[in-house]
Amino acid sequence: MSVSVTTRPPRPGEIPGVHYHFVDQREFARMAAAGELLESATYAGYSYGTPRGPVEERLAEGRQALLEIELEGARQVRAAMPGARLVFLAPPSWPELERRLAGRSTEDGDAVSRRLARARLEVAAADEFDEVIVNDEIEKAADRLVALLQDTVA
Repeated sequence: MSVSVTTRPPRPGEIPGVHYHFVDQREFARMAAAGELLESATYAGYSYGTPRGPVEERLAEGRQALLEIELEGARQVRAAMPGARLVFLAPPSWPELERRLAGRSTEDGDAVSRRLARARLEVAAADEFDEVIVNDEIEKAADRLVALLQDTVA
């Protein structure tokens, strides 16, 4: 699993270098300008990106790299690596997505509203992905993702 870079402040329990590499906007811009990011995007007012080096190293070793990215980033990866297999994790329903975002209690109402507006665009673009997994039960969704990863290796 790739560890993304973000300008977002850590949430309670998040460990720098494990969940994200937390950087300020200046460092993020430097990384992007230097070509150190495979993909980058702004989401809910914060910048996110995937460090290029670790992904390319894994692929060069013949191993897989799993990226947790949003639509704009997925489009960038598709352009940079046409053979990448893109998987869309879809919410089971719109009301459930609203419940999950509000239930996290990590963001104010405006931030949740921005995330929901962005989610509408992402759900509408699900057909751009090679696979869609409905995240109704975490264990079932995880098993399906693992099966897709294993299928890629085989």
